Amino acid sequence: MQNSEEDITIKEYLQILKDSSPYDFSEYSDNSIYRRIHKVMRDYRLSLNELVAKTKSDQEFVEQIVEAVTVNTTELFRDPSVWVYILQKLLPQFKNNPNINIWHAGCSSGQEVYSNLILLDHLGLLKQSTVYATDISQKVLDQAKKGVYKYRFNLNYIENFNQVLGVNEPKVDFSKYFDINESEDRIVVKDFLRTLPKFMKHDLVQEKLPFYNKFDIIFCRNVLIYFNSGLQSRIIQRFHDNLFPGGSMILGTHEAITGFFKTKFVKNGPVYLKSNVFHFKY
Repeated sequence: MQNSEEDITIKEYLQILKDSSPYDFSEYSDNSIYRRIHKVMRDYRLSLNELVAKTKSDQEFVEQIVEAVTVNTTELFRDPSVWVYILQKLLPQFKNNPNINIWHAGCSSGQEVYSNLILLDHLGLLKQSTVYATDISQKVLDQAKKGVYKYRFNLNYIENFNQVLGVNEPKVDFSKYFDINESEDRIVVKDFLRTLPKFMKHDLVQEKLPFYNKFDIIFCRNVLIYFNSGLQSRIIQRFHDNLFPGGSMILGTHEAITGFFKTKFVKNGPVYLKSNVFHFKY
């Protein structure tokens, strides 16, 4: 993808970004990353050569690039049918576990983390659960820690909540977990949930894990679709290695595992269970 006015390509820019910062976007999906880099150039009114120069000289600007090129679209109980399955089929299996370790990889601004915590509380599993949540973006992690979201923009949160928690009796009220301030246009997660997750900045592509736990459940929803196939495979292998035998991996509704990994997981509804079968490598 060559611009006649520039000396380098977007692909070459991504290598420069990798060499001059902690971040590597070279294995993100071409269409996705190219589109976002061009948006950065438009927003900051920079040519590609000027973008290179600013990337090399301004680490604060590099963080702004990371915010711009990573995707942070999420919502409370996104895809309600997935969460109904988690509520009814997956989490009840852990009722006798003294400890439940859960990792939300690519947690964005935290709505998915709080969705899961609500279900854990509803099933009486909150006290035995340890929940880690990681993302490459410090900005969205800071929002996740605050647990403050726009009210009018996110009215579907209440509808999603009712679709999921409404399947059980007695009906659960949204206000048990959130304070709503319509005049200030805010939904705020209550402290008993907000203070539980361990939010950490982490680059899923580049960095070693910031914890040493094995996990019962790993969430990574709507992240892999932005990676190329080789990177997807390496990330799924990482998840496999960090799950307990029989542990669960939950991907986005438009994400799936293919090829060799079909022998490493068994799919139940929207959940991939780590297979306990040993596979020889030839």
